[in-house]
Amino acid sequence: MKAYIHKVKYYETDKMGITHHSNYVRWMEEARIDMLDQIGFGFKKVEELGIGSPVLGYECDIKRSTTFDDEVEIIATCKEYDGVKFIIEYAMNMNGKIIATGKTRHCFINSSGRPVRLPKVCPELDEKLKAEIK
Repeated sequence: MKAYIHKVKYYETDKMGITHHSNYVRWMEEARIDMLDQIGFGFKKVEELGIGSPVLGYECDIKRSTTFDDEVEIIATCKEYDGVKFIIEYAMNMNGKIIATGKTRHCFINSSGRPVRLPKVCPELDEKLKAEIK
């Protein structure tokens, strides 16, 4: 899996010139979307199948600051998946150093908002996620 690269935008920084903490969660979402694109199941395709994957919770630990124009490499890894729920972990690196780590928890739902078992409604995505578990 190829890492997602995010270049820090000026508007993502605060008065002190460092990246505002709220942006790390956005970067995790960008990396998760990129990960799904890489396995052939981008958000648009999944939603066209009538499947959603809302965030149930998240964690983020910022270890080092970033500033405007820094390039952050984000590696998103599927750590757990049981057919209904899944967990993605994130390692955000810059110049070979970890700047932040995070985790998001999700489930799969149908268009009515009810949980679905992915092996029944989309076996191909189920297999792809199983193959990604690290």
